[in-house]
Amino acid sequence: MGRRGWVFWITKTVGRVILSPFFHLKTGGINNLPQKSAFILLPKHQRWEDIPLLGLATPRPIHYIAKSELFTNPLSNWFLRSLGGIPLNRQRPLESRHSLKSLISLLREGEGAVVFPEGTYYSNKMGPGHVGIVRLILSRVTPPFIPVGVHYSRQKFRTLVQVNYGKPFYAEPGTSPGEFLDHMMKQIAELSGLS
Repeated sequence: MGRRGWVFWITKTVGRVILSPFFHLKTGGINNLPQKSAFILLPKHQRWEDIPLLGLATPRPIHYIAKSELFTNPLSNWFLRSLGGIPLNRQRPLESRHSLKSLISLLREGEGAVVFPEGTYYSNKMGPGHVGIVRLILSRVTPPFIPVGVHYSRQKFRTLVQVNYGKPFYAEPGTSPGEFLDHMMKQIAELSGLS
């Protein structure tokens, strides 16, 4: 196990200890995740806590596409990269070419990655899907895309977080990235109880 693997498992354990008093995490459709091959998770983005909770819910280490502003501090830069964070400059995508090449290489090596298609969080409603990163991925590789529903509900003492992994989808030949993402957004809404 490499350095990133150790950091991932240690952080996952610490995250579970820190978040458990506040969140009760349940998962559905976990068998839809490939055990060894590449995949892209397309989750609903409800709140900032989605990121650590998704890391706890997903049994494999995953790489995150994250806004480049989170990487400006040297300590957070080291930590996020150790966890598989990949910075993306949303205002100037051309400056992120190296990051995008890294993402494609990781997918070719059989790794899993997370892309929040809404780009930011929209609580209890669906935001618009942004096709740019999906288009780029589909122009280079054809991994399965897995829609992920995320739903929060307040209980007596903790918040219940339901993470639902949908069935894997492959982009059909001749389907545009926009049409493919529209279909995925419908799946995400349904899995999140927002359809």
